[in-house]
This record gives sequence, C-alpha cells and structure tokens, in this order.
Amino acid sequence: MAQTIKAIRIGVIADTHGRFDPTIERHFRGIDHILHAGDIGDRSVIEQLEEIAPVTAVSGNADGYEQSGFPSETIIELAGRRIAIRHILYEGGKMTKEGRAFLEREHPDVCIFGHTHQPKIEWLGKTLLLNPGSAGPKQFKLPRCLGIIVLARQGIIPKHILLDGRQMKMTPHEAMGSYVGSVSGGPADVFVNTGQKLRTLL
Repeated sequence: MAQTIKAIRIGVIADTHGRFDPTIERHFRGIDHILHAGDIGDRSVIEQLEEIAPVTAVSGNADGYEQSGFPSETIIELAGRRIAIRHILYEGGKMTKEGRAFLEREHPDVCIFGHTHQPKIEWLGKTLLLNPGSAGPKQFKLPRCLGIIVLARQGIIPKHILLDGRQMKMTPHEAMGSYVGSVSGGPADVFVNTGQKLRTLL
C-alpha cells in the first residue's frame, strides 16, 4: 500500500530584527514547523518561536551571518518537498546572481527568503518563491506580515497574514490564479484546478 503523506502547515517569518510580536503565537497556532529567513536580531526570538513549533532558521546580513550561530542558507525536506531558505534572494528589485545560482544548484520546490521586507509570492518555473515580509518593527509603508504554507498531496498553498490579524485582500486562490500566465503548467495550475478543495487547509 502506498504511503499517504499528511498535509502539514508551515509558519514562515523573516526580518524580526529582535522583535517577537505577541500575535505570532495566535497566528501560528497549530503550525507543524516554522521557518525563519534571517535578520533574526536576537536569539530570544527563536526561543519564543520554538515554544510554538520546531524551528529552522538562517541568518541574515544584520545578524552577521554565521557569526550569529545560524547558517546563511539551508535545505530541509518536509512532507516530501525540498525547501530552501536564504535571506537574500532579491535586492534592488532584482534577483541576485548569488540567489539565482543558489536556486539552480539546489532545485527546491519552495524557496523562502527575506531582506526586502516586501511580501512576495511568485513561481519561478516549478519553484515557489515566498518572502513573508517583515515581522519586525514597521518600516516605511510596508505591511508587517507572516506567511503560511500548506504542503498537501494536491499542491503547495501559500498565503500572507497581516500582523494586525487580517489576511491580505487577495485570497490564496486569487493570488495563485494571478500567476498562471507566468507559470505555464507549473504548480499554480494544479492549485487553481483544485483550489476549492485545498482552501480549507489554510
């Protein structure tokens, strides 16, 4: 009998810069694993996240990278999906050469990143790129956000959550549907076709 892989929910966070927002615990309730994409700011942030669920974290430029005790990039496997985490993937609105080389080398199903403080969900071929936005002190007019990803047999489902407790205006189904034109047969097409069934997992 083929083994059934249970859907899991992953909390995604980045750019906390030493701040642990008390609403994180509520938003991440029931999460199976937490990914922190760097610029942690203080180890106590990780310790508080570990009280919610197991944490995999990388360091960012503000952490001094490996000097912080966390790697600058890492790869883990969850629910049969290969997940890459790296703080800087984009800079100045463009993917960096190092970021592109990282993706080409690792071929992940999902890549989590931070640094820009701008929430982002995008498909690059068959790889989901997700920046949860910053959960740290508010900067400029950028929203303070978290991310959640559901890894299910039917597909990969991402969403953002604003730290005032509201979801972003676009539903996950609408957000993924908006990428179909650039995916050309990638995972977003799978999600759009089964979105009504998967939405309840979020």
